[in-house]
Amino acid sequence: MHCPVCNHEESKVVDSRLTADGTAIRRRRECDECGYRFSTVEEVELLDVTVVKRDGHREMYSREKLSAGIRKALEKRPFTQEAFRSLINQIESDIAKKASNEVTAPEIGEVIMERLRSFDKVAYIRFASVYRSFEDVKTFQRILDDLKTKKQGKHKK
Repeated sequence: MHCPVCNHEESKVVDSRLTADGTAIRRRRECDECGYRFSTVEEVELLDVTVVKRDGHREMYSREKLSAGIRKALEKRPFTQEAFRSLINQIESDIAKKASNEVTAPEIGEVIMERLRSFDKVAYIRFASVYRSFEDVKTFQRILDDLKTKKQGKHKK
């Protein structure tokens, strides 16, 4: 691991801790050359699958593309980086459970919407509106009614 200050190649791990959700390890490091301390996060790469797009072409799964789409839905919404990282890990875990070596883009979209529904209702509606190509207010209303019904169902339990 290169030091971010002096670019020296050697550093030592001073402390290691699991993240709250247990899906990554946060390491405190110290540069052997200049003594600067910095943190790194080590995560498991869960997915090595091919995504079959709606038009039939295939591409390798990209965590960056998934994260970018979700960040767009979460724009100007309150969330922590830790919560976001946990959300991405949950989504990838759900996809890994479904997939062998291929997964369709619609399957990924459904997993994202399911996780966003409980993570942030506004982000869920934003994502769903683009993903499902809402064309009128009635479609939005159906989604809002669905959210209301599910929320009321939780309060009755």
